[in-house]
Amino acid sequence: MTTKKTIAVIGLGNIGQVVAANLAKSNRSFIAADRNLEKAKALAAQWGATAHASDIASAVKDANMVILSIPFGTITDFMKQYAADLEGKVIIDPSNPIAPDEKGGFKKIIGANQSAGQINAAALPKNAKLVKALGTLAAGSLAASAYHKPEVTALFYATDDTTINAQVEELIADSGFAPVRIGGIDQSIRIEVFGDLHEFGALGKTVNATEAKSKI
Repeated sequence: MTTKKTIAVIGLGNIGQVVAANLAKSNRSFIAADRNLEKAKALAAQWGATAHASDIASAVKDANMVILSIPFGTITDFMKQYAADLEGKVIIDPSNPIAPDEKGGFKKIIGANQSAGQINAAALPKNAKLVKALGTLAAGSLAASAYHKPEVTALFYATDDTTINAQVEELIADSGFAPVRIGGIDQSIRIEVFGDLHEFGALGKTVNATEAKSKI
């Protein structure tokens, strides 16, 4: 059994709010941080006693696991800015490298064969460990599919460091999902938007753990 790590959810936009709310449902203690501290305080009050509002700098310093629920294009600069306090920590990256297109949909903003995971991994602070996770479903599905019964909905993740698998899987389970590892960060393109294991890709839906493992 692992000792549960201190989690910080950085950025309380659509995905960040759902991730935090799902953690609150399992009574997992976490830090909720946003550029707008008053927003973080108001949301933490809604989520209950296990949610602790904080400014971003303090949250990064105090957490062992940092969920970066911020836009893809800001992550590299964020990791540079907080490099000293992120050193050696687990960084969860749910980002998708997309932007609105001219047709009311979305387009990829990096090369067709590039992944946000690999780009962000190249900018990691010293000894930090990157996990691509919590970004394989849209915010609506991430909320609606958590704690699904009788069969738990799967969430894919990718990381190069297998020593942190237990921590990551505990986090995903505490978010109301069944964790399914697909491999290292070189596989992260598969669980980003338009990838074959993303809701907005070839998979096209939520799946349970048995279905998920058959797709890997």
